[in-house]
Amino acid sequence: MFVLNKYYNMKNFLILLVFTVCFAACKNNTADKVTTTEKQTAIIADGTAYAVDTTSTITWIGSKPTGKHTGTFNISGGTFIVKDGALKGGTFTININSLNNEDLAADAGSKAKLEGHLKSPDFFDAAKYPTAKFEITSVEPNTDITKKEVTHFIKGNLTLKDSTKNVAIPARVTVDAKTLSASAIFSIDRTLWGMNYKGPDNPQNWFIAKAVELKLNLTAALK
Repeated sequence: MFVLNKYYNMKNFLILLVFTVCFAACKNNTADKVTTTEKQTAIIADGTAYAVDTTSTITWIGSKPTGKHTGTFNISGGTFIVKDGALKGGTFTININSLNNEDLAADAGSKAKLEGHLKSPDFFDAAKYPTAKFEITSVEPNTDITKKEVTHFIKGNLTLKDSTKNVAIPARVTVDAKTLSASAIFSIDRTLWGMNYKGPDNPQNWFIAKAVELKLNLTAALK
């Protein structure tokens, strides 16, 4: 009986520990999690083309119980379509090999180690999948007055590695005769794109928050 009680006490302790760790990891991420569905048909929009500026960046934040890491990706290209002063469609490509960590010291070697691990098959597998892609499937003006910072809800197919999912992003978009800017802060569940460290059932994977925060700051100019 003592051995049985000891077994159940240990089992309950491990369950509590995993729950606590996962809760702490998720708590570090404050961005709204986007609605994710299956791939949808992209818009073939008619209008004026604006070329995405390749100096635009995407900031990423990955969390764990002991803290978080922050970094960036570069945009390698893309085009937005504008008609009657409004965003109608478009696509942009992300250079996965440009992944850069911003919170670790380069001279300590930890920065290069983390970047190399994130680019490895454990996560992005950058050698096999050097780019990611976002392709707009719909653009709807925001009618929710409680979200004053949001002008539009943009749905699009996000391709990471060999998986494509449709995400609904709350964004702020401004357009004039020559330029377009789009910004957004949201989080995605990395596991929906098959990013599981050592497998989805491995305890080491549980210690990393599923939610990854992304911050988009994109600009484009009339071609």
